[in-house]
Amino acid sequence: MAEIVVIGAGLGAMAGAARLATSGHRVTVYERQETYGGGVRRVAHAGFGFDTGPGLLHLPAVWRDLFVKTGKRPLESCVDLRQVDPGARHVFADGTGVTLPASSRAGTLRALDAALGEGAGHRWAEVLVRARTVWDATRRPLLEEPGTGGAHPADPYPALRRRGLLRRRTPTLAETAADELRDPRLAALLESYALGHGLDPRTAPASAAVLAYLEQTFGAWYVAGGLRALADAVHRRCAERGVRFVFGADVARTLVDDGRVRGVELADGTRVAADAVVDGGCPHEAPGPGRARLTLLLALRGARPADAAHRTVVHAPDRDAELAALFDGGGPAHAPTVTVHRPDDPAGVPDAEHEAVTVTAVVPPHPSPDWTDPAVTDAFARRMLEAAARAVPDLRERLLWQRAHTPVDAARETGAPGGVVPAPALAGAAPGAPRPVPNPGPVAGGYALGGWAHPGGGLAHAGMSGALVAGLLTEGPGWRGSR
Repeated sequence: MAEIVVIGAGLGAMAGAARLATSGHRVTVYERQETYGGGVRRVAHAGFGFDTGPGLLHLPAVWRDLFVKTGKRPLESCVDLRQVDPGARHVFADGTGVTLPASSRAGTLRALDAALGEGAGHRWAEVLVRARTVWDATRRPLLEEPGTGGAHPADPYPALRRRGLLRRRTPTLAETAADELRDPRLAALLESYALGHGLDPRTAPASAAVLAYLEQTFGAWYVAGGLRALADAVHRRCAERGVRFVFGADVARTLVDDGRVRGVELADGTRVAADAVVDGGCPHEAPGPGRARLTLLLALRGARPADAAHRTVVHAPDRDAELAALFDGGGPAHAPTVTVHRPDDPAGVPDAEHEAVTVTAVVPPHPSPDWTDPAVTDAFARRMLEAAARAVPDLRERLLWQRAHTPVDAARETGAPGGVVPAPALAGAAPGAPRPVPNPGPVAGGYALGGWAHPGGGLAHAGMSGALVAGLLTEGPGWRGSR
């Protein structure tokens, strides 16, 4: 039995803590905030409730495995988990709309053909078939095995060898979308999966198409009461397994002696001895790689229409301008792609005659632009509302009040400078892009998990990082994952 310190109480850190405690270790979690969950937060006001972080869960098998391995009660007995169906509605720049069913290849093909013309569904399906090749090749090294900092796998996407792609380097996602889909709306659809994670489709490798494959194969899931209910359930599981939490405790540094981690020192000077230290924090002192998110919390009068899609993606009218503003230093002065969430959840509204809606856009991180300036936030929020009105036509008339959750808020909650949100390693790595932090640290007894560690950002990946670190600590450095 070892004494283990976990730094941070995000979802990935708590997943690792629960697994380690189940293996018999004594685990103490030190969290600088006064609560757990990291960026998985919920705002409640006047009877309305909103997720301010992720709104949907992908690859729920990761969390099912956690609950099976750490206790007798499975995930579904701890939270009300519902698959979102239809999976999403997309509204394109030309006004075309398409509703994609959940986890139905044939239904998706029919919907795309009906909305975008004969052959659109077939071209989309062919890209996802090639994306499955990526999944098969990268699932173990980029999701299920510990990351040790070695060379990133070569991009396995089997791009068509057409004119313009006969080059030595693997094409980017944008090049693949243009060449293989041959419709700007389909291209926008494919690119939106990467853009939603803050990735530039012009530099992201073609293998980022796996993000579309994952969602359309395994679906997207909503937790009744919001994703905060999942954080509550994981925290309860940690408590059941004997994990100790110390909130309001900022870890200043890791203590090392004779080439091995020996514990941590808190900001108040307190020293805590430990056999191993697991760091769930952000390793960057300045905004790291990736983008941030601005989320509007909208309280609406009037009932949610029964046929409203849970999630609608409204694509930007000018893709080039949006990408330039996001990734080329152009600032936030553009009409963005927004994701509108309209959950059918009584826990989020005061009564059936009101609706709680969130609208999210990917934005540059703080301090460029300065998201503490109300004028900056208000100006961008207006553009987001204009876009969201294409998904909720009577939005302006129904709006009771709104709040903004900015990158500054995210930075305060997560400790990530600028409010940057890490991307999943499964999306592949653009040339020269930083890799997630390896799970075993450079000093014996030190480990890393959470969104900034391998296998990267997103709730499923953070949960996997907890499993990987627990395996390394329990089984030894040669452990390569469950098979």
